[in-house]
Amino acid sequence: MSRRAVILSAVPVAASLGRYVQPGDFIVACDAGYRNAARLGLQPDLIVGDFDSAPRPKTAQETIVLPHVKDDTDTQYAARWLLEQGYDEITLLGALGGARLEHTLANLATGLYLAKNGVSVLLADERSELRFLTPGRALVLAHHDWKFLSLFPMEGTLTGVCLRGVYYPLEDAVLTAEYPLGVSNEFTADTACLQCSSGCGVVVLTRDDA
Repeated sequence: MSRRAVILSAVPVAASLGRYVQPGDFIVACDAGYRNAARLGLQPDLIVGDFDSAPRPKTAQETIVLPHVKDDTDTQYAARWLLEQGYDEITLLGALGGARLEHTLANLATGLYLAKNGVSVLLADERSELRFLTPGRALVLAHHDWKFLSLFPMEGTLTGVCLRGVYYPLEDAVLTAEYPLGVSNEFTADTACLQCSSGCGVVVLTRDDA
């Protein structure tokens, strides 16, 4: 049985993102991410951080205080902790956008770390969802109200790429980091199926610009 968790990072989120949280999800707030818990009407099960971007909350929740000088970001620490506890389905909210682009890139790296360790990972904001494509693990995505589907290599060259159910299908293709061949594809079916044989990629679903 899947064990689900939600990581709340520090980028402010809209209340509508509460739709990604299911009853029974284990909630981890990272540093200033505890403010997002309040926005979503959630009570964190765990708060972790060095609290350099927000004061340490004076609450009764379990808190892990991290040192300021460390290798892990607060979100990476939370991800590693959840992986060690056996969680295999993890959603990251408040991890995209904001004033610090390097934090978004760091959170993508954290998502990839989880995906390569067998976790089903989702990063979401108000307009997009991000998932990861890893070798030998097909990714089936529902159309819903998504306009664009994009695929970018994130670790090495993507080989053996197959995209089906999209306007620009691929069969046994190669995607490289220096050429954005996989950007702004579109659904032609109720679901799209993505596969690769080597490398790792990030998949972005985006709503219409209008």
